[in-house]
Amino acid sequence: MTKQDIKNLAFNKAWAQVEMTKIDIKRVKDEIKHNNIGFLTKEQIQGVLELHEKDQKVWNFILELIEKSNKNE
Repeated sequence: MTKQDIKNLAFNKAWAQVEMTKIDIKRVKDEIKHNNIGFLTKEQIQGVLELHEKDQKVWNFILELIEKSNKNE
């Protein structure tokens, strides 16, 4: 496996994580909107949403670093 293969795999994994966090954020927002939060309190579900939003920022940053790394070579 070449270095470029690894970079491509890393990019794909980071991109997939960004997409999954988008789905998670939408799902949690829908749950809040429809008051379908199960046994969680509103504060707890808000915390879950904030966690997903933070994860999305981190994965976007990682994706950006990988893109910059690929452009610099």
